[in-house]
Amino acid sequence: MRLYTRSAGEGLPVVLLHAFPLSSAMWLAQREGLAEVCKVITPDLRGFGGSVLGGDDPSLDVMADDVVRLLDSEGVDRAVVGGLSMGGYVTMALCRRHPDRLLGVILADTKAGADPEAARSNRERIAAAVLQEGASVLLKELLPGLVGQTTVRSRAMVFGRVRGLVQSAPPTAAAWAQRAMAGRPDSFDTLRAIKTPVLVIVGEEDEITPPAEADAMVEAVPDGRLTVIEKAGHLSAIEQPEAFNRAVAEFVAELAGGSAPRG
Repeated sequence: MRLYTRSAGEGLPVVLLHAFPLSSAMWLAQREGLAEVCKVITPDLRGFGGSVLGGDDPSLDVMADDVVRLLDSEGVDRAVVGGLSMGGYVTMALCRRHPDRLLGVILADTKAGADPEAARSNRERIAAAVLQEGASVLLKELLPGLVGQTTVRSRAMVFGRVRGLVQSAPPTAAAWAQRAMAGRPDSFDTLRAIKTPVLVIVGEEDEITPPAEADAMVEAVPDGRLTVIEKAGHLSAIEQPEAFNRAVAEFVAELAGGSAPRG
């Protein structure tokens, strides 16, 4: 299958995996803002942003293997790999399946626990509904929780951009991804086994994967640091890109042997 990717900059390769149900377009501010400190690679996960969905059964492992094939095609042996929300789930799957490809890990606005039964059932309900009714289901069911209250109150342009990204989600990809996320395992053992440094980022207003989830991940990893981004919700990279980029740049500098402080 083909995985669309967009790259910017030179230096340490940093792969950023997008949230559900968005595309790599969410990383525009990161491609621009981080290009001076690293090579930013922002693929579209299968089915999103023009990439091919293919015929595989829904699985985050499939997505993780896609990312490794992308690294191979780019000639990248090891990279810093990170993701936000669903992208974080894919990152943890990659940590589990391909730990030798990692220089560092970034987990943003995501969580390590598996879905309880009620959440899995709700994902299946949304998957079925989006196939019948289209992206309007995602706007109604998901959009209200994707950004923080500060963004809702005072950043109309940001909220409008997020709405447009959600509205652009292909229904078949959205349904496939919901089912993939529903089937994901608990990843706390995966976190405990990570041998590289880990940066955990969370928006202080994130109600989908709140700061308590971030705290639990930092406690699980052997070498972790936490950055809480003020006045941001679940899409912290879009809502507060400067703060997000600063945290990533400091982490990358640390990995590259710089003296940046831990977040």
